[in-house]
Amino acid sequence: MKLSHKRQKFTLLLAKLIQWANDNGYVVALGEVTRTAFQQAEYIRTGKSKTADSAHLESRAADLFLYINDEYRQDGESYRPLGEKWEALGREHGVNCVWGGRFGVLLPEYTKNVGWDANHFELK
Repeated sequence: MKLSHKRQKFTLLLAKLIQWANDNGYVVALGEVTRTAFQQAEYIRTGKSKTADSAHLESRAADLFLYINDEYRQDGESYRPLGEKWEALGREHGVNCVWGGRFGVLLPEYTKNVGWDANHFELK
């Protein structure tokens, strides 16, 4: 799939996720979508990222801010319903939607543990 098509698909699926979140009582705000190589290198240097190959560099990833009772949530478990919905949207549309809550977690532990980047949603 061409990058332009991935970006279009990502945008449409992210809109579906945000609408689903809204319809199900979650309050989300859009965070970072696009990064420059310089920004990514700085994030690695400061420990905010673990990879030089971020999907943000191609505008096919987004960070979402989740609010519950007007409080910004940073704990990964709060993002689980959004992450699982994101993965389901990928299956429904025949693409690989990756949730950052899986980063660093082995498949048998998916129901128990959340990875290190739970507010990250990307299209592979």
